Amino acid sequence: MLLLAPAGPADAAQKRKGRTIDKSPHLWATVNICDSEQSPDSLGIRASMPGSGSRRERMYMRFRAQYRSAADGRWHDFTTEGADSGWVRVGSARYKARQSGWKFRFELQPGQRHELRGVVKFEWRRGKKVVRRATKSTRSGHKADEAEPKGYSAATCVISG
Repeated sequence: MLLLAPAGPADAAQKRKGRTIDKSPHLWATVNICDSEQSPDSLGIRASMPGSGSRRERMYMRFRAQYRSAADGRWHDFTTEGADSGWVRVGSARYKARQSGWKFRFELQPGQRHELRGVVKFEWRRGKKVVRRATKSTRSGHKADEAEPKGYSAATCVISG
């Protein structure tokens, strides 16, 4: 027999508060450029993050390129310089959502092939204090403000030399 406890104050508060940041439809990352005509040998990552509504908070994103290893089939960070954007200030958290992006260019040798994706870390900061964090890997089906071609959204990207 399963006993159900009545909803306590924390449960009620959670219901009023709605979705958490991690579940927000405004929190996502996508590949918006993949070896396009305008950006050959490039991986573009576009991301969106929801604002908290607080004017005192600032939002930051950090973009990282990863490759799928042929040896083990797992995703790995590139260890070369330029495969990490560093923290990018996106703006005030008072807005419903903000988008930003980063483009990585690769120099491949003939015959080289990489399956790529992006991972984006998100931070909401009040001064120097981080008040919220999230991480998302790229997925398809998102409406990026900028893409090549327009409307492009993918989980991964294959670049060949």
